[in-house]
Amino acid sequence: MDHEHLIAVMRRLALEAGARIMEIYSTPDFEVRTKSDASPVTEADEAADALISTGLRAAFPELVLVTEEQAASHAQVADTFLIVDPLDGTKEFVQRRGDFTVNIAYVEGGVPVRGIVYAPAKGRLFYTLADGRSVEEVGPFGPDSPGEQRPVSVSIPDNRALMVVASKSHRDAATDDYIARYAVRDMTSAGSSLKFCLVATGEADLYPRLGRTMEWDTAAGDAVLRGAGGAVVRLDDHAPLAYGKPGFENPFFIAYAPGVLLVK
Repeated sequence: MDHEHLIAVMRRLALEAGARIMEIYSTPDFEVRTKSDASPVTEADEAADALISTGLRAAFPELVLVTEEQAASHAQVADTFLIVDPLDGTKEFVQRRGDFTVNIAYVEGGVPVRGIVYAPAKGRLFYTLADGRSVEEVGPFGPDSPGEQRPVSVSIPDNRALMVVASKSHRDAATDDYIARYAVRDMTSAGSSLKFCLVATGEADLYPRLGRTMEWDTAAGDAVLRGAGGAVVRLDDHAPLAYGKPGFENPFFIAYAPGVLLVK
């Protein structure tokens, strides 16, 4: 795989999808439907999905593509593949809270080795470079001309005073009970895959998720966090979170900066 080309294509498509999403976001009203799993979907999800999937299939026809909005792609389990969540945080989008992202990742050998997370309403763009290191690009974001790229790296955590990030829309008692096992200095909340990015930049030390997620929800943020020196492990046995699982459903997991003393 030519990682330089891969990152350039993923970046351009994420920006184009983000622009289309923001066009719809700025309208006074947009259609919201409910999918079979009871989650919401909007015309922005579908427009971004069409744009990204068309671009990826044209650029990388040899790779399996898995995307949230195309159910037929969910049966394609492979060792190496592209995986997309065209609009992660649809609930945040519908409620106009801004914490939604475009996620594109490349998985190799069950590991998300390259990825991009773009939060168009927040103006934040995170991705892995060709060599695997993660950066946050500072706008304005030219589609074919990257701006200043600032390296990101995880914190050196103080286990007596951890900064924890948790979900805005999926916070529950089980999550609170787990967080209570740590010495927490402060907590913040964020939507979508931005939580991974906050750990990647050192703005948080720990992100536990005790709830249902799919691989397209996590792969891009996972790649960015890994490229910043972080890790994502299963909650039950602390084994690395793997990708390409049948059904693409994740177990509960913990994203963290190494140095955090994990508890079970």
